[in-house]
Amino acid sequence: MGSTACLDRDATVDEVVEVMDEHGYAVVERYLDADRVAAIVADLEPILAATPTGRNDFEGFGTKRIYALFGKTRAFDDLAVDPLLLGVLDQVLGHYQLSAPTGIQIGPGEPEQPLHRDDQIYPIPDPHPELVVNTMWAFCDFTVDNGATRLFPGSHGGQPKPEGEAIAAEMPAGSVMFYPGSLWHGGGANHTDVPRLGVILEYVVAWLRAQETHLLAVPQEVAATLPERLQELLGYNIYPPFVGYVDGRHPRRVLESRP
Repeated sequence: MGSTACLDRDATVDEVVEVMDEHGYAVVERYLDADRVAAIVADLEPILAATPTGRNDFEGFGTKRIYALFGKTRAFDDLAVDPLLLGVLDQVLGHYQLSAPTGIQIGPGEPEQPLHRDDQIYPIPDPHPELVVNTMWAFCDFTVDNGATRLFPGSHGGQPKPEGEAIAAEMPAGSVMFYPGSLWHGGGANHTDVPRLGVILEYVVAWLRAQETHLLAVPQEVAATLPERLQELLGYNIYPPFVGYVDGRHPRRVLESRP
């Protein structure tokens, strides 16, 4: 992968947004230290052990996907509200919420995932402002051989399916890649005998429906214990002036009124 889209862990919000605007993606290398990576991997191991492999070509028959992530682990609570991440989202999306946070373990022998755009699920004509921003967090070294995300640089902004060869978003463990929902990409093939583990924290503008229904995926008794900002990102939010209210009030009041 070209180094022009790679930044160091001290990158600013403006730098990430500038690189993402130019190339369609931006990688902040080694944003998490090795101890944090190891702790998250250890936390996910028992969840992965109980997670089935995919049901179709898109999910990947040899790939495990941890859905309802915030209902199963607390390992990503702080990352979901990380200041660098929220700063990028503030600039690109404005008002937003979590859409499809998912752990993805690509198993040995898994072929390439079909190319797609994350914003294709919304029937909104191109071109349009960015609706989705995704982050891919690497919990092992992402390489060409083990299934690093394939992407087409510059294919964002509502373009038709690109031609030519995709590149592999290679990055060391602990790195995070930012990319908009309009970028053409897909999971890579794993030609090794070791799974490739990554986690996506995907966000969507708050006036669109999130891919996953977090109000059901995360039990209310769990949501009530979470920081206020994370509650908002999980759907207990209002898109100004009043989209998302419950009985005429902010949905967070539902959590506050629990016994």
